Amino acid sequence: MWRYSHKKGKMAGLAHEWKHLMHGKAGKDPHSTHPAKLPDWYQSGLRHVWLPYAQMKTASLPLPVVRTEGSRIVLADGRDLVDGIASWWTACHGYNHPHIRSAVEDQLAKLPHVMFGGLAHEQALRLAQRLAALLPSDLDCVFFSESGSVSVEIALKMAIQYWGNRGLRGRVRFVAFKGGYHGDTTGAMAVSDPDSGMRGLFGGYLPQHLVVDLPRDEDSAAALETVLARHAEDIAGILVEPLVQGAGGMRFHDPAVIATLRRLADRYDLLLIFDEIFTGFGRIGTMFACGAAGVVPDIVTLSKALTAGTLPLAATVARRRVFDAFWSDDPAHALLHGPTYMGNALACAAANASLDLFEREPRLAQVAAISAALSQLLEPCRTLRGVKDVRVQGAIGVVEMERIDDLNALRDRFIDEGVFIRPFGNVIYLTPAFTITAEELARLTGAIVKIVGETAGRTR
Repeated sequence: MWRYSHKKGKMAGLAHEWKHLMHGKAGKDPHSTHPAKLPDWYQSGLRHVWLPYAQMKTASLPLPVVRTEGSRIVLADGRDLVDGIASWWTACHGYNHPHIRSAVEDQLAKLPHVMFGGLAHEQALRLAQRLAALLPSDLDCVFFSESGSVSVEIALKMAIQYWGNRGLRGRVRFVAFKGGYHGDTTGAMAVSDPDSGMRGLFGGYLPQHLVVDLPRDEDSAAALETVLARHAEDIAGILVEPLVQGAGGMRFHDPAVIATLRRLADRYDLLLIFDEIFTGFGRIGTMFACGAAGVVPDIVTLSKALTAGTLPLAATVARRRVFDAFWSDDPAHALLHGPTYMGNALACAAANASLDLFEREPRLAQVAAISAALSQLLEPCRTLRGVKDVRVQGAIGVVEMERIDDLNALRDRFIDEGVFIRPFGNVIYLTPAFTITAEELARLTGAIVKIVGETAGRTR
């Protein structure tokens, strides 16, 4: 387990600073920065902001950021941190890449946004064509939205209406998997792990689906098939994060698991949906997990690294046979969904520029190098007391602890070491930009080994 050795007075101090800021009083800068360095916008604005995944009374104060570059986050007091998670895995080319910045600036001067209802523009149509070319088989019908959670909601609606348009209106449930996470909106929470704290809060409100173990072996595969045989007439599809369950704990599984899901989906005439919001765009060493697994889903969701951490954008991409179920003279057979900022021109320009970089620069080779380095540099953690597992896949490095008693304190400790690493649950993880330097990566892994080792004290 991981325990922070600093005294509890630090957390009491942070709570005191929150109280001051929430009531409009100036406090000191987070993490012992001199009060004079705290920007006016921070002091006056923070009390009006509700932060994500944070108990506002006890969470550490957020760090005031003034600039980003490459794998560096520059703070208001002049410090810079090496970013180990690329802003929730989005900034795959590093921050502020000049090619992406230039593309967005050019687009801003011409056409920042038009509604996608009754209008179209070059950036969205070019992006749809390029995504279709990159994805396997006939995954070539692209529906844009503005966030990963919404792309999952659209996939669920798409699957249910696919059956409804074919006269099978009772197929409204999904099979999903323990350890899975698909987003924070209602439908996405309903197909996420039911034991997660987030879903538990809304259990009586959410639709009820079938959440089971991944078919990692013969017994779990047989158990899944029993569920499918019993409920097939009610099920619209199977939803899975292929190869890596990300926010549910950075859990890996073999391509054989995905092949089993494809086989069972076909056997019981179900749609197979891949949530590639985390794995898409090179994170595991191939552009998409479906390519690495050699399995073609019926629907795939994409977001996060789609615009390389520049602007919000997502896509739900369907195979032609799914699209064809909506092709009708009946207006009621249309997919009745349309986000206001769907296909935003600035975001699509950023995404197109990101794809340019994948074509021009050796991103997948860089991921392979990161993977090899993570495997080597995190290996010393394996023998430390309190470490449950060390695992690496592509540009994902994970040190799973037996438990972490104080996440806030652990996160602060990493900041003390000059790195931004944000553990969750019992997992310390790295998902750096693919352009990170060897020295920066060594600084990240060195901080993990040092801090985990401080508590371990001795090997097993």
